[in-house]
Amino acid sequence: MSNINKSLFVVFLLLLSIAANAQQPVSLKQLLIQVDKSAPTLITDSSAIRIRQAQAAEVRNNWLPNLRLNYQADIGTNNNVSGPYFGFGIIPSDSRGVRTESNTTAVSANVGVAALDWEIYNFGAYGAQNRVARSNIQVEQNNFAQSKFQLEAYTINNYLLLMSLQDYVKIQARNIQRNQEILRSIGSLTRSGVRPGVDTSIANAELSKARLNYIELNNQLQQVQLQLATVSGLPYQSIIADTLVEDQLINSPYGPLNTDTANHPIINYYKSLFQNSREQENLVKKQYNPKIMLEGAAWGRGSSVDANDHFNSLSTGWGFQRDNYLVGLGISYNLFDLRRRQLKLRTQKTESDYFQNKLQEQKTLLAANANQAYAEMQTARQRLAEIPNQLKAANDGYRQKLSLYKNGLTDIIELDAALNILYRAETDYVQAKYAYTNALFNQAITDNKVSTILNLLK
Repeated sequence: MSNINKSLFVVFLLLLSIAANAQQPVSLKQLLIQVDKSAPTLITDSSAIRIRQAQAAEVRNNWLPNLRLNYQADIGTNNNVSGPYFGFGIIPSDSRGVRTESNTTAVSANVGVAALDWEIYNFGAYGAQNRVARSNIQVEQNNFAQSKFQLEAYTINNYLLLMSLQDYVKIQARNIQRNQEILRSIGSLTRSGVRPGVDTSIANAELSKARLNYIELNNQLQQVQLQLATVSGLPYQSIIADTLVEDQLINSPYGPLNTDTANHPIINYYKSLFQNSREQENLVKKQYNPKIMLEGAAWGRGSSVDANDHFNSLSTGWGFQRDNYLVGLGISYNLFDLRRRQLKLRTQKTESDYFQNKLQEQKTLLAANANQAYAEMQTARQRLAEIPNQLKAANDGYRQKLSLYKNGLTDIIELDAALNILYRAETDYVQAKYAYTNALFNQAITDNKVSTILNLLK
């Protein structure tokens, strides 16, 4: 690569660094607030709550009676015969008794009916339906809270990953500068005849590898920014993590946070599923109960056939000539519903047992995850205590090797080895910081205490 290209690459890195530093970082609190407002999954889940609320409004009105108004005007014959039959729903009605002779003279008639049927009491089935409907709303609300909780965890994990990638990019930029410093030293030593030309080739190869790593890290960083942009609605270029948070979290002492099972979104979701299944059990018991019905009807009729069986003109058949009403109270019960209720109740109880087991499973998993996260946090803290020693020793070793190389007392292989040790120490430090902050937030997420951690951040 020519000196001009090298200079342009350095300028490019500097411009990137200046742009990144000039851009205001987005705090974790700000990002979570934005995600809460804009995440597509939360918008969808909130719509599901409104659907359940609308369905509950329908169920609340199941008690309303049926009041049907009917009217018809007809022209036809009135020519009956005797004999029983089952109605098919399409057999016309003819109220005249059996005639001695067939008579197919046309007759006009009309009838109007107002009919009421009302299930006024069903031994608790209406109440059970309403409780199930309210329970369905509660399930959707807890599902929304669980989705929000999971999205919060997703956002936090990606934010912490973004912080670590930003640190890795800075380390890689420093690594490029060191390789360029080595290459400049080799150029001076080669021109003076102190070093062979092969050192230049080795140094160029190391520099090229460092630049490729820098490009790859930037690509990974951009992918994480794009993922956060999808859930937050922010332009991905503007999502820069505040790396000062790492030091605040590391320097603040945290112990076990105690899992908040009383208000934990995952626990509440499975509790609501279990409770909903229990309400379904109660509905099964109630829906096969007897039903007390109030029936009522009022109707009027007219016909062109008079009481003496005279077939008058068709015009006399319009208008009501007789009015009637009927009111009754009845009870209905299907004896075979006893068996149906038994079978359906057995199925529903099995489902309730399943959700109860799932609830217990989630409690066990949360407790195990919390303990694991705390153990990982303690291990990461021990690494953080030791790594500064590694980092200081690696930095001193590199500086010594660079000085020896410039004085012709060591070769390029040993210098590159010292540089790689320093690079590994710096990346180990970033990895340890990420491991600690990630374990800390995993514990907070598992314990439902994220707000406790966020409130301690400036």
